[in-house]
Amino acid sequence: MRSFVYSGLPSRVVFGAGTVGKLREEVERLGAKRALLLSTPGRAAMVAAAAKDLPVAGVFDQVVMHTPIEAANRAREVAKKLDADCCVAIGGGSTIGFGKAIALTSGMPVIAVPTTYSGSEMTTIWGLSEGGAKKTGRDPKVLPKTVIYDPELTLDLPPHVSAVSGMNAIAHCVEALYAHDGNPIISLMAEEGIRALAKALPALVAQPRDLAARTEALYGAWLAGATISTTSVALHHKLCHVLGGLGLPHAETHAIVLPHAARYNYEAAREAMARAERALGAQPAFQAIYDLERRLAIPMKLAEIGMKEADLERAARIAVEAPYPNPRKVEYAPVLALLRNAYEGARP
Repeated sequence: MRSFVYSGLPSRVVFGAGTVGKLREEVERLGAKRALLLSTPGRAAMVAAAAKDLPVAGVFDQVVMHTPIEAANRAREVAKKLDADCCVAIGGGSTIGFGKAIALTSGMPVIAVPTTYSGSEMTTIWGLSEGGAKKTGRDPKVLPKTVIYDPELTLDLPPHVSAVSGMNAIAHCVEALYAHDGNPIISLMAEEGIRALAKALPALVAQPRDLAARTEALYGAWLAGATISTTSVALHHKLCHVLGGLGLPHAETHAIVLPHAARYNYEAAREAMARAERALGAQPAFQAIYDLERRLAIPMKLAEIGMKEADLERAARIAVEAPYPNPRKVEYAPVLALLRNAYEGARP
């Protein structure tokens, strides 16, 4: 076994059906008395119900995708004006992203209650969009202090959103398996995360209120978030960050790009792909991922989610100019071919 470094991040995790009922207790553990609730406009009623017993200073319910800098600054101003002493982010990766944006400039503690499978709640990664580009970074200040995983809050998550969010989580695991700074502990978590999600997603798409499948999926998402919390991401995430800057929806983009990015790296990361294949129960990994997505009836083409063919070359160029560490060399022509295949939805 080669030498490695493993850094465990200091998050408190409360997992299980009904655990949102412990939200007040977890706020009090932080010594907080003026919580700012964060949510999207569509989730405001659910969030208010979940937080009915909290000492709430106010609500910011204007969360949108990709954390635009203007909207993030409005949320920061609200937190300051209300003299909030913690953020409670109840929702998906976008909502948790706004909590991180506030924490980044204020150091305010965040309690995350994820209702999708994004994994953002387990990481120090933040992202802000400005001028058609998405900037990301890592900072310990943005890591939520406590994460409450309550699968009951995911029972009403639409099957489509569940599927693309779950594939986003699988993407975290796949890249963690071949991360240049990975380690055996992360690889165990990543393989188990893929297994849990690949088993749960078809079941919950067929029966959205299957609590056992929802619990398994949320468990897989927790592992997925933990895998990218201490390892670097590679070409797949670089491409998705570039496409996100062009305005494409986050989870759908991850789902569509993943099998093509796995194909790109397949020969250069055989050990990682073997572990993914074991978790998926099929091979080769990139086709197993593609076939799983077909079963989930999610979009398979970037063309379906707003990508313009004229932007393919630009996206490839941006990805190649400042690549993330990747098992295979990142080169313009094969990256453009990858994007074109993803644009057309071709089976890799």
